[in-house]
Amino acid sequence: MQGMNSLSRYIIPLLLVGIPFIGIIKGVKVYEVFVEGAKEGLKTVVNILPYLIAMLVAVNMFRESGAMEIVVETIGRLTSAAGIPVELLPLAILRPLSGSASLGIAMDLIREYGPDSYIGILASMIYGSSEATLYVLSVYFGAIGIKKMRYALLAGLASDVIGILISCLIASLLF
Repeated sequence: MQGMNSLSRYIIPLLLVGIPFIGIIKGVKVYEVFVEGAKEGLKTVVNILPYLIAMLVAVNMFRESGAMEIVVETIGRLTSAAGIPVELLPLAILRPLSGSASLGIAMDLIREYGPDSYIGILASMIYGSSEATLYVLSVYFGAIGIKKMRYALLAGLASDVIGILISCLIASLLF
């Protein structure tokens, strides 16, 4: 294990020197290619920025307007009867919308209830078994100009719901 740690210390510097060196050997104008790649990256950022801002504003409006609390109260009666704690609903609702917002909620739940509690383990399972579907679709589809994402959206949201439900089932079997 010690040999692996000392090797990993040199990987990034080796790559930073090795890749340009190999490019120079092959006759590639390394600096020009790097600048061209940076230009393309900047164009991509400019293309996806409106979609990203719209998504972040929508998530923030949903949380700050009180709409999330209304949804949690409405759905909470059904989920608590099914054995799903109400405390996990904000995570389950926000996970398909935003990875960072749902990570914050998951961290708060783990901090409050503990990592080995039922809620802590289930929060981790929900976070790990679902994806920030709307964020991913808006950013990646927006970057390449796809406007019709109906089936991708349905498939992504269906997989999120299934992942959350299976997480709840497995956690209830384990506890």
